[in-house]
Amino acid sequence: MKMKKILIAIDDSKFSENAAGYGFDIARLYQAEVGLVVVVEPIVFQQSASTTDLISGTPFEANVVSDTELIKAQTESAENVIERTIKKLGEGLHVTQFTEYGSTAEGILERSRQFNADLVVLGTHSRTGLDRLLMGSVAEHVVRHSEVPVLVVPLKGE
Repeated sequence: MKMKKILIAIDDSKFSENAAGYGFDIARLYQAEVGLVVVVEPIVFQQSASTTDLISGTPFEANVVSDTELIKAQTESAENVIERTIKKLGEGLHVTQFTEYGSTAEGILERSRQFNADLVVLGTHSRTGLDRLLMGSVAEHVVRHSEVPVLVVPLKGE
């Protein structure tokens, strides 16, 4: 089997940095192109135009952040994560950068199809029990729905 394209899903965590290391090593071994994807999930705030100061009880205007400003900040953060990862791990490899918006698992799957990946690499937070039930498992969803092999890399000692 020849791996020509490897998609590595990253975020700003030690779990994804660990997995990215494995993905880049495999890419070097097979001289494969790397696609790095960060998925920006929307953050929803429940804000009202005014709020009450809890100490004095007097109303004040809330500091309202626009959706556009929030998306811009999230996009800049995603780009920084990608740039740091390329600088740390990507020397000598052809790396394509992707930022997706929406559900993390679906964003990884969609980019995998569009990139024509031969392998998807991602880390796992190793959540179990109630955490997994409430938060879901991105890795599990990707493994169940991917059209190509998926390498899920746990972080040892966690």
